[in-house]
Amino acid sequence: MSVTEDMQDETAQAEARSEAESETSVTAPSRRVLLVWDAPNLDMGLGAILGGRPTAAHRPRFDALGRWLLGYTADLSAESGDADVSLEPEATVFTNIAPGSADVVRPWVEALRNVGFAVFAKPKIDDDSDVDSDMLEHIALRRREGLAAVLVASADGQAFRQPLEEIAREGTPVQVLGFREHASWALASDTLEFVDLEDIPGVFREPLPRIGLDSLPEQGAWLQPFRPLSSLLTARM
Repeated sequence: MSVTEDMQDETAQAEARSEAESETSVTAPSRRVLLVWDAPNLDMGLGAILGGRPTAAHRPRFDALGRWLLGYTADLSAESGDADVSLEPEATVFTNIAPGSADVVRPWVEALRNVGFAVFAKPKIDDDSDVDSDMLEHIALRRREGLAAVLVASADGQAFRQPLEEIAREGTPVQVLGFREHASWALASDTLEFVDLEDIPGVFREPLPRIGLDSLPEQGAWLQPFRPLSSLLTARM
C-alpha cells in the first residue's frame, strides 16, 4: 500500500470514528414538566383567606415550591422507566406590573429568578391586561414541543378548565395547584388532580388562618368577601 493510500485509509477510519461518536453523543430527547403560576389570581385568593395583604409568614416560598417540583419530576421519571427520554422541570410566574409599582415588585421578581423561576411580566393597563391568555399560549407552545406533565397554579376555572382537561384526556398528567376554597372546578373534575398549596411542604412558614363552614369555632367567625363590592361596577357582563 502506498503512503497516499495509507493516509486515505487512516482519514476514512478517523471520519468513521467521528461519526460514531457524534451518534452516541446526541442529546436524549427531553419532555417538560411545566409549572405555570397565575400570580394575580393567587394573590387575590390568598388575600381573601387572610382578610388582607399577606405578611412574610404567609407569603408563598418559591424555593420550597421549586424543590417540590424537582421531586415530582424525579418521581415521574422513575415511573416512566424510559432512560432514553429525560424530563426537564420548568417553572414560570406570570404577573402584572401596575403603573408606578416597578421598584416595589423588582426585588420579588429578582428573587424568583434567583431560585430558577422564569417571570413573564405584563403592564397592568386596564381590566383586560390579565395574563390568562399569555399562560395559555405558553402551555400550548410547550405542549407542541412535548409535555410530560403540566401544573397550573390558579383558581381561574373559566380560563383553564377546558384546555387542561383536554390535555389530561390525551394522557398527560395535569395538576391544579391552589386553595381548595376557590377551586371547586378542579376538585369536581374527573380528569384533573388538585393539590392544595398548603399541603406542599415548606411553601408557607405558618399555617394559613383558614376557616370553613364545616370547622367553625363556637363563637362564630367572620368570612371576608372574596372581592370588594366596588368590583360589581366593573364586572364583565
